[in-house]
Amino acid sequence: MFNKLARVAQAAFAVAVGTALLGTGAGVAHADPGPVIGGGSGIIIDNQFECTVTTIGHDAAGRLVGLTAGHCGEAGSKVWAEQDRGAGEIGTFAYSNHDLDYAVIEFNSKVVPVNRIGNVTIGAVGAPAQFPMIACKEGRTTGNTCGITWGDIFQTDETWTQMCVVEGDSGAPVVIGNTLVAMVNAYLAVACFGPEVGTNMSAIMADMNNRGRTGAGYAPI
Repeated sequence: MFNKLARVAQAAFAVAVGTALLGTGAGVAHADPGPVIGGGSGIIIDNQFECTVTTIGHDAAGRLVGLTAGHCGEAGSKVWAEQDRGAGEIGTFAYSNHDLDYAVIEFNSKVVPVNRIGNVTIGAVGAPAQFPMIACKEGRTTGNTCGITWGDIFQTDETWTQMCVVEGDSGAPVVIGNTLVAMVNAYLAVACFGPEVGTNMSAIMADMNNRGRTGAGYAPI
């Protein structure tokens, strides 16, 4: 699942390869008006896996789309809101890229999109974070955590940080201030102690635009 990361890490130093931050379990149902979804929201994929939404917005065709980690599902996977299971399916994976480990979700009209979940507001998409910036994330498992940025250590379109992440945080938005710079994909060695690593948004945006499919021309809410 993280073959590229494994090759890079093994070539640099002996360290455990990042665990896929994929949770399992059930959510809790709530009432209308509809599931509120934004970067940091918990989602359930195919009624069995839990991950986190990176961001939500519209693509160039006007579709309501969002992102999460690619290892969370495949094209066609169904999505439920963790906090509103009773609303039923809220979207479908349109595409899953396992090289960059990101996926595009097309949401339906049930969703109420927002730009703030918890302590993270997404106002823009920006360039990768650099050492020694302080990056923060909002994950469905560990909530809001922050840590120093090590940067794209091996020039692999992945940013390493010292934020606490565990299973279920996959896809969580990584921000500098209100700017989305990466997503959470894995941790190395020990959860919350080993470094977190995730794909840069600049690489994701470029890939989506080059493919010209669902997600191309994406802009956050």
